[in-house]
Amino acid sequence: MNARPPKPSGPPDISVDVRICCVGDSFTQGVGDREGGWVGRLATQATDRGYRVTAYNLGVRRETSADIAGRWYAEAARRLNGGDARGVVFAFGVNDVTRENGRLRVARDEGVRHLGAVLDTARQAGWPVLVAGIPPVTDEVAAHADLAGLEDAFRQTCEARGVPFIPVNAALRGNPVWWHSVDAHGDGAHCDPRGHELLTDLIGAGGWWPWLDALAASGGNSH
Repeated sequence: MNARPPKPSGPPDISVDVRICCVGDSFTQGVGDREGGWVGRLATQATDRGYRVTAYNLGVRRETSADIAGRWYAEAARRLNGGDARGVVFAFGVNDVTRENGRLRVARDEGVRHLGAVLDTARQAGWPVLVAGIPPVTDEVAAHADLAGLEDAFRQTCEARGVPFIPVNAALRGNPVWWHSVDAHGDGAHCDPRGHELLTDLIGAGGWWPWLDALAASGGNSH
């Protein structure tokens, strides 16, 4: 998983001011990684490739889809009121299927409604969206079947709206390095830097770069 996706066919337009809000939970925040998780790592790679990008990390630990649906727009709007190209990446869901008092924190159909609502609001605001899937955690934290089922429901929700979706659950679940990374972090719910690198590679190879290319091009066309 250390291989990087091929570079774009042409250099990005460095005059385009690209601003991206990355909204999610602790995996978005990059808990356990000094490089800032996939948000920080992909932002660094984008800068190294010549993009003029500002990536705002709006990840909050323990937040569910309900929490994110209630806060994200006000936070994003304050950060996306300038620049030439503006977009949003959503990555959440693992906290929906953790249990409190024997019940899921957020039922699957409710989580799907929250995702649909944030996608619709972003479209109305004119912000292109990318959605990343749900990393696996230990069974003691959340059941694998619940995580995989919610990710698939999120995928279908995105496909119905024409929003690009990057699945990550199955690839990580079948990778021993991921589980060594989760074990090394120690709480069953997060990973160490090796896991963040795997997640970064999956998101990067799964659609981040074409999405970023298109986002930057849309800003260049507005000049």
